[in-house]
Amino acid sequence: MEATKACSATDYKPGLEGVIAGISSVSVIDTERDTLLYRGYDVRELSEHCVYEEVAYLLLYGELPTADQLAGFQQKIGSQRSLEQPIIDAMVSLPKGVNYMDALRTGVSLLGHWDTQAQQLDHEANVEKAIRLIAKIPTLITTVYRAQQGLPPTQPDPSLGHSANFFYMLNGQKPDALTVKTFDISMVLYAEHGYNASTFSAIVTCSSLSDMHSAITAAVATLKGSLHGGANEKAMVMLKEIGAADKAEAWVMDALAQKKKIMGFGHRVYKHGDTRAPILKELGRQLSEQKGDATWHDLADVVEQVMMREKGLHTNVDFPAAYVYYMMGLPIDLYTPLFAASRVAGWAAHVIEQLDNNRLMRPKSGYNGPAYKPLKPLAERG
Repeated sequence: MEATKACSATDYKPGLEGVIAGISSVSVIDTERDTLLYRGYDVRELSEHCVYEEVAYLLLYGELPTADQLAGFQQKIGSQRSLEQPIIDAMVSLPKGVNYMDALRTGVSLLGHWDTQAQQLDHEANVEKAIRLIAKIPTLITTVYRAQQGLPPTQPDPSLGHSANFFYMLNGQKPDALTVKTFDISMVLYAEHGYNASTFSAIVTCSSLSDMHSAITAAVATLKGSLHGGANEKAMVMLKEIGAADKAEAWVMDALAQKKKIMGFGHRVYKHGDTRAPILKELGRQLSEQKGDATWHDLADVVEQVMMREKGLHTNVDFPAAYVYYMMGLPIDLYTPLFAASRVAGWAAHVIEQLDNNRLMRPKSGYNGPAYKPLKPLAERG
């Protein structure tokens, strides 16, 4: 046997690119409309007309809520935000300088110990656990962030919406209307995106009949990786390095000449531009007008123009998210945890879908090792 023939080049797809690994009703990129659909609804329409809680309800239950259903859902989320004291103590005691994604991974795992339905895998229990995770993950993030700054945790306010409450827990102040709107829309846009790496890791984990908390912990761990999460953080670091719009073109041209990666451009599954990016770009313009400071919006616009001219690349959602978050005063090292706080709704929807009709994920691997070799006794080796 020739070992190299054991793995067919036509069968193997690096990174599983283009491989259908499952059937899902949660979301799809509609190539005819060139947009992303959640349960059949265009993400552009959802971001314009729905708050995050409506979209989370849609992802978990399969349909948009009525007014009464939304009110009940929001009330349930508001009532579930608080953390048990041992979890608070653990978050506060993490070492100084901890990576916030590591902290979040630990926090999600801890939540499972205090969830009375943690080991139940039926549909109803999974939905209830998902709601609690949506409610509590922002509290985990703000608790550990404030502890790292030497500040006590801020207790959640159940009267506030999901996005407004996050800002209140982060800095103890209720945000203005445009900040709430902008952040909420970003949460809608990040909530779901098919079989990406973190979602797929959650699906693989629960397919062994592991539980929701284990699956979401695996998703958080996967999102931490720099090839998946973190692009918006790196994009903002890049924009800060450029510093001003009149320096942007020269900076980009120099970076391209050195074959450096320009963060926030291109996407494996979007060929004609990320539908979500223009939405956040417009919100960035509105924030600039409100603040009377267009520094970041103008700088980013030049980078975008040069990249289109030189490389024909569109921005993805992470590029405008970077400076939009920065203009709202959000710390750069919280950008990826905030991605997780949004995406947990999509992760959970896929976990629920998988466990409703489960089959263990067990793909094959191609073999490129040596052919059979006879075993020599220990005394005859070497």
